[in-house]
Amino acid sequence: MNPLKRFTLIGIIFVLVTGSLAHFVYDWSLQNFIIGFFFPVSESTWEHMKLIFFPMLLYALFLYSRLKEDYPCLASALPAGILSGTFLIPVLFYTYSGILGKNYMALDITTFVIAVLVAFIRTYRLTLSCRGVPFLIPLWTAVIITLVCFLLFTYLPPDLGLFVSPVPG
Repeated sequence: MNPLKRFTLIGIIFVLVTGSLAHFVYDWSLQNFIIGFFFPVSESTWEHMKLIFFPMLLYALFLYSRLKEDYPCLASALPAGILSGTFLIPVLFYTYSGILGKNYMALDITTFVIAVLVAFIRTYRLTLSCRGVPFLIPLWTAVIITLVCFLLFTYLPPDLGLFVSPVPG
């Protein structure tokens, strides 16, 4: 198995496990203010996007440090994967909950798993095809803007549905 494929499979497992555990870290930390910037502080869709964004960003830094010499297109593929997975969560969540009229935990978990798989498949394919290379700077700029938004909107969320918890209470 080539290194990219092996590290992609490891990354999928890493993000699925750390993203799942991340759901509980804020409460485990006794609602530590600083921890809240990186882990969900509510059940809002926006906060759940952190479940893929931060673990995948962390893994991307590791992956790039290991494979940058052998896979030069990884630098542009990683932000495309991070953004794809992160923003697929609200797309899938609002699509299925809009059709069904409510949300279900099993489908929320499935949404997360699909988003992680899509993120890594996109990263893998773009690494091999190099199609993302012309967009390197805009992609990383979008990741940085998303990061700043997560930090800003954690405790100062806009008055939009994306930032409201679908779970009562």
